[in-house]
Order: sequence, then C-alpha cells, then structure tokens
Amino acid sequence: MGPIAYTAVRVVVGVILFVHGCGKISAGATGVIGFFTKVGLPAPELFAYCAMFLETVGAACVVVGLFTRFFAAALAIEMLIALLTVHLAKGFGAAAGGYEYVLLIGIVLFSVAIRGGGPYSVDAKIGKEL
Repeated sequence: MGPIAYTAVRVVVGVILFVHGCGKISAGATGVIGFFTKVGLPAPELFAYCAMFLETVGAACVVVGLFTRFFAAALAIEMLIALLTVHLAKGFGAAAGGYEYVLLIGIVLFSVAIRGGGPYSVDAKIGKEL
C-alpha cells in the first residue's frame, strides 16, 4: 500500500498548490505583484510570474508525476521563501497567518523532490526522472 499512499500524498499536495495558483491567476499579475511588493520581496514582478507558473504548471506536473523532482524542489523553495518573508513573523499557527501550513507543504514537497514521482507517475511510465 506504500506506493498508493505516496501517490495520494503527491497528488493531493499538487492539487492544493494548483488551486492556490489558480487563485493567483484569478487575482491577476498586478494583484500578485502588488502583494509581493507589499511584503518586501525583491523583484516582485519576477517572483509573481514565477509563483503563478510554479503553482499552476509545476503543481499540475507534480499531480501527474512529470518532471516531479524538479517541480517539487522548485515549489519547496517557493514555500521556504513564503515562510521566511510572509509567515514567520506571524508565528506558528496557520489561523493567524503563521508558517504552519507552508512548513508542512514545503517539507512534503522536499520529500517528493528526494523520492521522485514514484511508480504511479508519468516519470515512471517514460522511464526518466528530471
């Protein structure tokens, strides 16, 4: 049952991030850039477009298990940046905007990046992992 459980975790974390990415796209680049400017990210335009891309295309790839290691690692780094720049100062609890949620998602993505797509992934079917 381990491979099935692992696949479920990979798919669910990918779906969660995909929904967040869709929210960013719905808000539009201007809204995301404005938020990233407000929280003090350097190069907010670059970070906004990267976040929108990673949380949609990258998350979809994590869901299906395509280029899994690459996108999981990139998304884990994004979660670390979010933790340090937005959530850390708000404490632990997610209800208060703290880092609890991004820490969990980030460590799951880090683990997926280490393990790869698993047996139920496009990576496994094509016999290649990036």
